[in-house]
Amino acid sequence: MAGISGVRGVVGESLTPDIVLKYSSAFGTLCKFGKVILGRDSRGSGEMVRSAVVSGLLSTGCEVIDLGICATPTVQIAVEKLKAKGGIIITASHNLIQWNALKFVGADGIFLSEEKSRRIFDLVENGKFSYKRWDKLGKVSFDHSWNKRHINKILKLSYINPQKIRKRKFRVVLDCCNGAGGVISPLLLETLGCEVIELNCKPDGNFAHDPEPVPRNLVSLCNAVKRKKADLGFANDPDVDRLAIVSEKGAALGEEATLALATRFILSRKPNSRVMTNISTSRMIDDIAKEFGSSVDRTKVGEAHVARRLKQVKGTIGGEGNGGVILPELHYGRDALVGMALILQYMTESKKSISQLFSELPRYFMVKKNAKLTTNLKRNLAKLKRKYSPGKINLIDGVRIDFENSWLHIRKSNTEPVVRVIAEAKFKKQASKLVSDGLKILSQG
Repeated sequence: MAGISGVRGVVGESLTPDIVLKYSSAFGTLCKFGKVILGRDSRGSGEMVRSAVVSGLLSTGCEVIDLGICATPTVQIAVEKLKAKGGIIITASHNLIQWNALKFVGADGIFLSEEKSRRIFDLVENGKFSYKRWDKLGKVSFDHSWNKRHINKILKLSYINPQKIRKRKFRVVLDCCNGAGGVISPLLLETLGCEVIELNCKPDGNFAHDPEPVPRNLVSLCNAVKRKKADLGFANDPDVDRLAIVSEKGAALGEEATLALATRFILSRKPNSRVMTNISTSRMIDDIAKEFGSSVDRTKVGEAHVARRLKQVKGTIGGEGNGGVILPELHYGRDALVGMALILQYMTESKKSISQLFSELPRYFMVKKNAKLTTNLKRNLAKLKRKYSPGKINLIDGVRIDFENSWLHIRKSNTEPVVRVIAEAKFKKQASKLVSDGLKILSQG
């Protein structure tokens, strides 16, 4: 799969060394023998993919700075601060262990736009790579200082008071699914004075469970929070750009709550601001923004879309409802680390538990299902529009229909060969009915 979220596939099947070499050579060609930052998550296939990526970059004359196993946002920050021509992150994010991928970062530290992504795809299709002679090949070096640099940038944010957080002495259970978060997340929490109880924090790529940080995959974290009488639990996905939260009662709050809580905290400090998210994210964001005299803009699904629009309008906070928080003061990328720091600061300033803060959020129920991707998608989406024509229809990414107290969104996934069907309403039965109706339409011939 090649798109706005990079190039993904099952290792040894749809993602092979020759494919990786082609795409990294294309990216190196676009970077014109400049500096490229490289990082990866902890997957077992990572070293194989890394070798092919480095070959492609060196063969096009690029200077490669390898950060090793690290968080996706760490690479984004390094690209920007080192004034690199770009970066490649080897990670399939929330996908299962057999998957891997290349995520391409531009010189601004943001994932490539659709236009620039198409340039890479065109180069691969045409095989027009700028390979260099033996005496013009690139060089590779290693720099493992960026975890601490990333953490130090978070500690210096205007919203974060490390001294106050340290005084709370939070007890936190942390589940990194044995991904890249095991390298940096415990260090951040310990720096903030937390007692960290590590769960699956060995970055060896042996995922302890399905890596997507959604409630069904966080049972062990919920149990550990209750058993250890912790203040809360945090879960990272394998490349640390998504954050999920578990309350002190051992309840998974759902990934939509992460951005909602972070946004409510930021807007309480800086009201009358602009917020950016995608069209699959909960209406909680709209209600919270209204509470603080702020406005919400929505883009197509995908971090690159949200981040670029957020930067364009000079927004205060943004992100996606999958647990991805973007704080422009730090950088324009989803970042689970800054999400954790903001949540701890919010709890510190409010003197409330995470359950109390969660109970103050607007109440909605969201239902998400996947459907098989078929050739009938376009025709069935047209049927969907006709069926719900009284609703407000948004076509920027698939079809989203808004009603007074609910909405339904159907779109082709950027990261998996499926169709996403998402609905939200004030009552779970209503959201489930919308999803069921959407699935019926998609199944038609």
